[in-house]
Amino acid sequence: MSAAQPLADDAVIDALGVDLRSAGYSADGVADLLGEEANEALGRGIWWPALHATRRAQEDSSRLATVIRLFLLGADETEAAVAQAFPTAGIDALIANGVLARFGAEMIRATLDIRPHADDVREYLVVSDQDAVMRSGPVDRAHVLGIGGASVSLARAVIRTPVRRALDIGTGCGIQALHLGTHCDEIVATDTNERALALAGATARLNGMRWELRSGSLFEPVAGERFDLIVSNPPFVVGAGGQDYVYRDSGMIGDALCADLIRQIPDHLNPGGTAQILANWIVPKDADWRDRVRGWLAGTGLDAWVVQRELADPVSYISLWLSDAGESANTVAERGAAWLDWFDDSGIAGIGMGLITMRRREGGEAGEPDLVVEEITGAGEEVTGTEAQAFLARRHYLRTTSDEHLLGARLSTAPIFLEEQSLPGEDGWQQISAAARRPGGPGAVLGVDEVSRALLAGCRGQVPLGALIDLLAGFHGVDEGALAEAALPVVREAIGRGILYEAT
Repeated sequence: MSAAQPLADDAVIDALGVDLRSAGYSADGVADLLGEEANEALGRGIWWPALHATRRAQEDSSRLATVIRLFLLGADETEAAVAQAFPTAGIDALIANGVLARFGAEMIRATLDIRPHADDVREYLVVSDQDAVMRSGPVDRAHVLGIGGASVSLARAVIRTPVRRALDIGTGCGIQALHLGTHCDEIVATDTNERALALAGATARLNGMRWELRSGSLFEPVAGERFDLIVSNPPFVVGAGGQDYVYRDSGMIGDALCADLIRQIPDHLNPGGTAQILANWIVPKDADWRDRVRGWLAGTGLDAWVVQRELADPVSYISLWLSDAGESANTVAERGAAWLDWFDDSGIAGIGMGLITMRRREGGEAGEPDLVVEEITGAGEEVTGTEAQAFLARRHYLRTTSDEHLLGARLSTAPIFLEEQSLPGEDGWQQISAAARRPGGPGAVLGVDEVSRALLAGCRGQVPLGALIDLLAGFHGVDEGALAEAALPVVREAIGRGILYEAT
């Protein structure tokens, strides 16, 4: 990596880490100093209560208060205060490495974003560029995004089963690679942006990690190599093929980047391996978005679960991506108009946004690839790593379990709610629909009638399914075989949604 890139000196990174940690700069440390209300407000983008809290900090917290104002609030600080905050690294070394800069008479300002980040395992420090809110003017073309909603949602969705070798495509500041470090022996992280690789390297070193950082697009840097886990939050923004900003624009027309990424995954995934990517896809006018994504996966041989979390109309989508670059109103208007015209000329009704989880089967399992493509937009129904892993396991169970086995199996019902909808009528409330829902499960809802309600209630892991069906058939005066034939698809759907499972 070029010496012109920020934080090129490992000794300075090490000294910076010493100073930040000795100042108490962590997620818990920041929360404790700011207090609950100011910390929550800062999380919503309201900065002034945090600034007020740091100004009132006790003398023994002055170093942490200075660091918070520099890196989280974008404030200018006196040279004396900054020197006190960084006694090991020193101001001149941090300026030379692109972390700080002098402004005006003896005032110092941060030029990078360094912030704490935590998961269930440990706390981290993440290095990125400052977003448009923290600086004046548009961001640079090589701007490196920090921790955002998309990167956090992918981190939460990744399956955390320990593996030997993992690949992070389009690593950016390295947020996915950080989380991979908790369960992967070897991590390769790639990016086309040299500045991103420099900042990802600094992130890794600050956290005592070592990743193999490689420059290049998609799978070019890992030609001929295979991995147990592949993750990617790529520059998936759908547009006419320009590349105004490297973090969002691939330089490829439409959603071609995501299509190419998925089609190449089978050549780089070990048997039993998993790939999880965030993607955007075109929703054509008068066409089903599911067909488009199915086309990407056709011929890959991978089992896949595609979840569309959002559907944005063209104006909302364009506005979302124009809002974070810090461009002038005139530039935004010009870019937006041209972008909107391209959408209209291309017959695009909207853009789907979501997660694609893929798995390459172990050797020996035959059959057509298992593909589930669905829309799950409910709050609290986000895909997590635990749910993704369980979903793939349930689909494997359904593929490899015969109806005969199911009828002899003792099934149990997961903790669920029975939700009923009724309308008032002449004879009082009349039920019009009912559904069983597993709380927190993405799409874990199943419409039920009187018989399936009774069946779910009877599945307690004690009586074989076939015996329960026979009892229900006798109670309702119907043929046992006919009821079993009607019930088995419902049972399979309930198993697929995690509502029923085989008791052991």
